[in-house]
Amino acid sequence: MTQPLGSNLVRDGQFKMENPVYELDAHEYNKKLAEALKKIPEFKAPEWVLFVKTGPSKSRPIDDPDFWHKRSASILRQIYRKGVVGVNRLRTKYGSKKNRGVKPEEFRKAGGKIIRTILQQTDKAGFTEIAQTVRGVRSRKPGRQLTESGKKFLEGIK
Repeated sequence: MTQPLGSNLVRDGQFKMENPVYELDAHEYNKKLAEALKKIPEFKAPEWVLFVKTGPSKSRPIDDPDFWHKRSASILRQIYRKGVVGVNRLRTKYGSKKNRGVKPEEFRKAGGKIIRTILQQTDKAGFTEIAQTVRGVRSRKPGRQLTESGKKFLEGIK
């Protein structure tokens, strides 16, 4: 019997999951994480989120009532997987193609206000912190990284 990558075989053929962030399907994990984030008081959707689009390539504002928690879960998972992540990198990740009519589609980055606000909420909750200066990067802030409590919270989702 072959063993899946990243798993430890336990007695009676049962598999023990090492890290749910990598083991679970991303969509399934983000749903569970979004449900857990709803219980944390720092993660509240602002009033303006009902009226804004997520980027210039979108034609309408968000319809999903759970959008804020789902996007927060997705951003936290991205920070866990990539280490240090900044707003610009996340804008690129959540961007999409803009329909320009007769002209060919072009990629456009997502809006930054939603991402910045979510990162500020994760800072307030104690899950992330601004990364210290990195060698080779000038005096700019390179982005956010998870704290130990943030890692424990993300790994505790099952």
